[in-house]
Amino acid sequence: MSKQTLAILIGGLLPALLYGAAGVLQKTASKTGIGPGPYILIIGVVAVVIGGVITLVSQDASVSWSGAGQTAGFAVLWSAAIVSIMLALGRYDGPVSVIVPLYNMNTLIAVLLGLFVLGEWEGLNEWRLIAGAVMIVAGGALAGTSVK
Repeated sequence: MSKQTLAILIGGLLPALLYGAAGVLQKTASKTGIGPGPYILIIGVVAVVIGGVITLVSQDASVSWSGAGQTAGFAVLWSAAIVSIMLALGRYDGPVSVIVPLYNMNTLIAVLLGLFVLGEWEGLNEWRLIAGAVMIVAGGALAGTSVK
């Protein structure tokens, strides 16, 4: 199996399965009466344990100030997104089958930032990118309006 195929399976298919299952757990957890603060704190504790195990197993504890700062920025944005999803699913009883496809349109934001901020234009097939973006928007719009 090629490195590219492994990258697609490990970095694409596996996270899709894990994030999909996580969306369901997020909905069920939000209906149990847990507050947003404790919710994020528990996620943080579990992430610390998993990060510690991975650091020990991989024997790689490399850190730079730049990497730490960017990781902290990621954590702030991710936490704000997770809390907003939790509130939508729990407090406002949003259907996971509608909310998840909508927030997964984040792909478009990542692609645009990759293109403009990171300069990932090289080797890009513009027409495929546009077609993919149209399908993502269409899928999000269809899912977002699927509630009767």
